[in-house]
Amino acid sequence: MKIATFNVNNVNRRLPNLLAWLKRAKPDVVCLQELKTENLAFPESELRAAGYGAVWRGQKTWNGVAILARKATPVLVRKTLPGDPVDKQSRYIEAAVNGLLISCLYLPNGNPQPGPKFDYKLAWFERLRSHAAKLLKSGAPVVLAGDFNAVPTDFDIYSMNSWVKDALVQPKTRAAFKRLVDQGWTDSLRTLYPKKPMYTFWDYKRHRWERDAGLRIDHLLLAPSLKDRLKKGGVDRAMRGEESPSDHAPAWIELR
Repeated sequence: MKIATFNVNNVNRRLPNLLAWLKRAKPDVVCLQELKTENLAFPESELRAAGYGAVWRGQKTWNGVAILARKATPVLVRKTLPGDPVDKQSRYIEAAVNGLLISCLYLPNGNPQPGPKFDYKLAWFERLRSHAAKLLKSGAPVVLAGDFNAVPTDFDIYSMNSWVKDALVQPKTRAAFKRLVDQGWTDSLRTLYPKKPMYTFWDYKRHRWERDAGLRIDHLLLAPSLKDRLKKGGVDRAMRGEESPSDHAPAWIELR
């Protein structure tokens, strides 16, 4: 089974890119972030024509997450991350697909920091960690996939010089990501590629794509029951170089 995560950065604007990639890459499950569209404007019919069923939670202008399944319809489990009933941002969705529980997430960016946006990011991380612990305790075969807006280490970024004050690289952000992984999750791309940066994001500014000035912020974390099923993975970097691209490229893994 091939599972991918892709911050599409506006699903309707990037729909031609997305459909071409789906046809070419044929992932079985796709987690999308930053839909940037309301629920009724989500391109369900176009995706279904391409062979993908979907569940999603949109939001006007910003955020939005979706789970796609090839030749199947995901079974929706939840549309919100537990822990804060007043949080209305569309950042989490969970569904069952072909025997797996897929959690698709778009963690807050947190900039500028310090400040309320960074506080929200850290609180969201703690809510995720709490829910993830319950998922692990259940013993279910879970994949946590999405844009975590967290650069785990200096090895996961081309250079710290321009990012030292950014929320993505702060010690508190990295500590929160580590606490999550240390629950027992497998960071799949880092496990497969211990000596390669495996960037997934290149900012639009300062020719960062052309200079390969990237960051690894999109992750696929596996529950213990899936660790030994991890076969291969990668980043479809070519997507970032296409016309009118997202600033992210799809990251993917294959499970036996």
